[in-house]
Amino acid sequence: MNNDKENLSPVERIKTNSNGLRGSLKESLADQFTGAIREDDQTLIKFHGMYQQDDRDRREERVAKKLEWLYSYMIRLRLPGGFLTPEQWVGLNETAEDHSTGTIKVTTRQTIQLHGILKSHLRPTIQSFNLQHLDSIAACGDVNRNVTCTANPSESPLQQEAYELAGKISEMCLPKTKAYYDIWIDDELLVDRKAEEDPLYQDRYLPRKLKIGIAVPPNNDVDVFINDIALIAIIENDKIVGYNIAAGGGLGATHGNEATYARLASILGFVDTEEKVLKAVYEIITVQRDFGNRSDRKLSRLKYTIDKLGIEQYRAEVEKRTGFSFEPAREFKFTQRKDRYGWIQNHEGKWFYTVFVEHGRILNIEGYPLKSGLLKIAQTGKANFRFTCNQNLILADIEEKDKAEIEHILKEYGISEHTDGASALRKNSVACVALNTCSLALAEAQRYLPSLVTKIEPILEKYGLLEEDITIRMTGCPNGCGRSPNAEIGFVGTAYGKYNLHIGGDRLGMRLNTKFKENIGEEEILTTLDELFGIYVQKRLAEEAFGDFSYRYLHTLN
Repeated sequence: MNNDKENLSPVERIKTNSNGLRGSLKESLADQFTGAIREDDQTLIKFHGMYQQDDRDRREERVAKKLEWLYSYMIRLRLPGGFLTPEQWVGLNETAEDHSTGTIKVTTRQTIQLHGILKSHLRPTIQSFNLQHLDSIAACGDVNRNVTCTANPSESPLQQEAYELAGKISEMCLPKTKAYYDIWIDDELLVDRKAEEDPLYQDRYLPRKLKIGIAVPPNNDVDVFINDIALIAIIENDKIVGYNIAAGGGLGATHGNEATYARLASILGFVDTEEKVLKAVYEIITVQRDFGNRSDRKLSRLKYTIDKLGIEQYRAEVEKRTGFSFEPAREFKFTQRKDRYGWIQNHEGKWFYTVFVEHGRILNIEGYPLKSGLLKIAQTGKANFRFTCNQNLILADIEEKDKAEIEHILKEYGISEHTDGASALRKNSVACVALNTCSLALAEAQRYLPSLVTKIEPILEKYGLLEEDITIRMTGCPNGCGRSPNAEIGFVGTAYGKYNLHIGGDRLGMRLNTKFKENIGEEEILTTLDELFGIYVQKRLAEEAFGDFSYRYLHTLN
């Protein structure tokens, strides 16, 4: 157990001395002389679902004018399973217009972020969400983050069961402190401190963030093995009979620090009831709470705890706490890892339309008013909104009698044309936010990858590969938010305009890729991919995916 209190990181001190995550946030918010909040509060605000950021494009201009950086805030909603009603979407649209840049951002964790919120708009934004029965509690910080699950009910009648489980896990893992309501909703809230006692997080919370995903085979659309805790539904005779539980996934690393690395989750075993699933998840978290590294935050994710203790010891400690043993893992099979675009009908006769949203950015641009079209659909009240881990949006649960009306709006606003017209590579692309707001970004991602894909597409066309389902992902730094280590082609930012190129990941999310070239710019990226695609079409095996070929090719070089 990690009880070395003398070597605790500064963040640990901030958490334990925070008065239930309150800190001096009220005083920070009242300070009208700066757009920033106090340094310690910048840690605590994450537990409330927010990050302090600044517009990095304008730093030099601001410094030249002797002004402080242009500080603003990102707020992320807690949406287990990624679901909003049409009424909530209308409210979200209004909140985005009133308090943020106006862009609604779908994340790789199946939720929504708003950016560019000024400090004076934080409380009005949170209060607006509260009126819509939405919150951002624990969407960031050293706690369980948004719980993801297979997005599209048309995949399986069992999706609803997984979605409900995601909600139960999210509720179970919420911090007990009422600081969120005290600070953002009601200044006069009187809190029973006894009721705030938290047996899961205590007063120190977790060593780092923790992520949970639920997959319903055969589609691994949630990239389940990149999670700290991964649940894979085991289906027999069209029923979920239990879950394989895996632990220790995580894609973040640090350039130049070989002690850090990406890792996929290791399977602990099978459990056969929902009660056992919840108990196992809870105790996997408590073991991480008690044994995780609280001295070096770069080594504090659950993956490092498992590798330090060993998978057998971690499993044994979890079993001791749960009071039951894991059964041997059961067989499952993934056949794809992608969203199904366009119209699909489910077992109940309801219709679902998956909209391609490039890197999750919902806004109006010249010639393509996506945001306005989605608002008009929401105003009909005839489609729910579901988000995918590939940053897309599903218009869901549409009745047969309403399909034509929704289809008309999709055509009127160019949404169906945009979805149908995108190449397979573009539809299989993912990018993190990166510049200009992420403080960790070393290079561009979401603002650059679309133009890079445009330059890669003619190369694919030259080799007859334009409709090949190749996954391509880009992150502006090595922290993995865009899941680039788990792609067939991954780009990891090293400096402005420079990236490490990784290849060899598999198409189903079961194998990480390998660094192929370091610190290269666009010209070398395009030349290298041209060479690789040329070799691929000449030497691929029958039905061999690009990731499997490039994995095999890498081994021939070694």
